[in-house]
Amino acid sequence: MTTTLPTPPATDAAASGRGIDLRRVVKRYGSQVALRGLDLEIRDGEFFCLLGPSGCGKTTTLNLIGGFVAPTEGEIWIQGRRIDQLPPHKRPVNTVFQSYALFPHMTVRENVRFGLKMDRIARAESTPRVDEALALVGLEDFGDRMPSQLSGGQQQRVAVARALVKRPAVLLLDEPLGALDLKLRQRLQIELAQIHRDVGTTFVYVTHDQEEAMSMADRIAVMNDGRIEQLGTPEEVYRSPATRFVADFIGDSNFFEATVEGDVAVLGDGARVPCARGSGRATLMVRPEAIRLASDGSLRGAVVQTSFLGKHVRVAVQTQASEAPVVVALHDASALPAVGNEVTLTWAPADGIVLEAS
Repeated sequence: MTTTLPTPPATDAAASGRGIDLRRVVKRYGSQVALRGLDLEIRDGEFFCLLGPSGCGKTTTLNLIGGFVAPTEGEIWIQGRRIDQLPPHKRPVNTVFQSYALFPHMTVRENVRFGLKMDRIARAESTPRVDEALALVGLEDFGDRMPSQLSGGQQQRVAVARALVKRPAVLLLDEPLGALDLKLRQRLQIELAQIHRDVGTTFVYVTHDQEEAMSMADRIAVMNDGRIEQLGTPEEVYRSPATRFVADFIGDSNFFEATVEGDVAVLGDGARVPCARGSGRATLMVRPEAIRLASDGSLRGAVVQTSFLGKHVRVAVQTQASEAPVVVALHDASALPAVGNEVTLTWAPADGIVLEAS
């Protein structure tokens, strides 16, 4: 049986889908500009990811929503209420950090209850709320344990329960799984997505791990240099990247400088390859899994490396069309060409994505 935390009655703003609005937000640290006039709308109840490399502005955005830093310019609204001038404790927000920040001298139950105690919530009300929060994260039998008796994943779930027990309108998660090993991280990604479905709270999740964002988010904002390069669903940003930065940051990509003539791209070595329609000088991007070895292909090269990666075999092909080898992902290992073999490559026109002009 699924346990859900009761939520406060929806406001008109929440009911209309209005969650978080950042309006022309600028953040400067001295001469350094961390955010450059950011406009962003996060829908009420959405699992939203801020994704990008270190220094792109994603954590600054999270800290602005949480009230840990103040905007230099602009406004921040949550469910129709302006909150950028409110202190953190008066915002309908709670945060889960990468460091669990549990009190080592308190039991799990005491850690989860702590925020309610600070809010002077009576024990008669706080006890069932703590029980519900622990059940939500699957730790209902761990309430009397100390943090030192828990694994890293269990401690992180306690941190999530402690944040959710206060029933915030928004839960901010700042790379909460970054300190965990890969297998545990993948398992907790599934659990966090399930928790989000159960509680319906708006989740704003910061990560630099594109697979993590793709596996959990309803929508992703890919950030670079204090701006949003692209905002969309995981499928949209993967299949239709708006810029070379997004294409390079999300998944593996092959890039070619080309002259596009309708649905044909002419590469530097003269090879004519299929592409989505366009015209003029451009950058052509093709995902490794979209490329196939074919006798009728026009892009020729020699195999310089093969790598068995379990779910697929990666083949690197050196061509005259680009300095870097073209990476091909093959799922049929029986068709694997030997290193040194000459091969020809092709792909469907829709898989040759035309990006901004060089």
